[in-house]
Amino acid sequence: MAVEVVKDEQNVQPVQVPVTICGDIHGQFHDLMELFKIGGPCPDTNYLFMGDYVDRGYYSVETVSFLVAMKVRYPKRITILRGNHESRQITQVYGFYDECFRKYGSANVWKTFTDLFDYFPITALVENSIFCLHGGLSPMIETIDQVRELNRYQEVPHEGPMCDLLWSDPDDRGGWGISPRGAGFTFGQDISEQFNHTNGLSLTARAHQLVMDGYSWSHQDLVVTIFSAPNYCYRCGNQAAIMEVDENHNRDFLQYDPSVRPGEPTVTRKTPDYFL
Repeated sequence: MAVEVVKDEQNVQPVQVPVTICGDIHGQFHDLMELFKIGGPCPDTNYLFMGDYVDRGYYSVETVSFLVAMKVRYPKRITILRGNHESRQITQVYGFYDECFRKYGSANVWKTFTDLFDYFPITALVENSIFCLHGGLSPMIETIDQVRELNRYQEVPHEGPMCDLLWSDPDDRGGWGISPRGAGFTFGQDISEQFNHTNGLSLTARAHQLVMDGYSWSHQDLVVTIFSAPNYCYRCGNQAAIMEVDENHNRDFLQYDPSVRPGEPTVTRKTPDYFL
């Protein structure tokens, strides 16, 4: 049912305001429930999630199952984009494959989900003004129309424009740089200025990077990073955030801490690895 819902959505899925924009979740199901308490339940609130629902946390199965169920039930009220972790290769390394095998006794559930991930939209455009994606920009993409022309129905490639959109990061240095992640690129303020100007955008919103306050501005407020997994990996000590955009395009950030639940690690580490 989910394939039928998402396969006909666009590479650049149009989204209307008001909408609440969310970053990485990474299998932290109880914190996802906290997110819906903070932002309001679906379908009362329109949501846009920018990828990375699985891996790292203990409850990837529950997290992605819940979001996919919401998408099937309320397809016009929630948009779920693809992140770099919604791929076969990455999930075999960072936890989702092992979790599926442990909880179901075979890889069938993992295969079903990773097949579904091939259909997820890779970007969204809020009222032709806010460009939303998981990672960042690509040296092979100058216009949003070029994103519309990509074939997204595949495993995330190791290189090329689709890879960059899911892997790249903003950087303080100008121009394009080699990414320490080993995929995608870093891009400077000059790149963001040109891309936003060329495409008539007020903002590029993305996820993909741990930021300690849950959100972080880059490139003189041309780019915002949103991260929605509090105390990432149950040890990073960060806050999470979501960004509300109202009917007048005003933006408001809601920050929140981890949900309190017994039996889980509470030790935090204040020196994060930004490339986890």
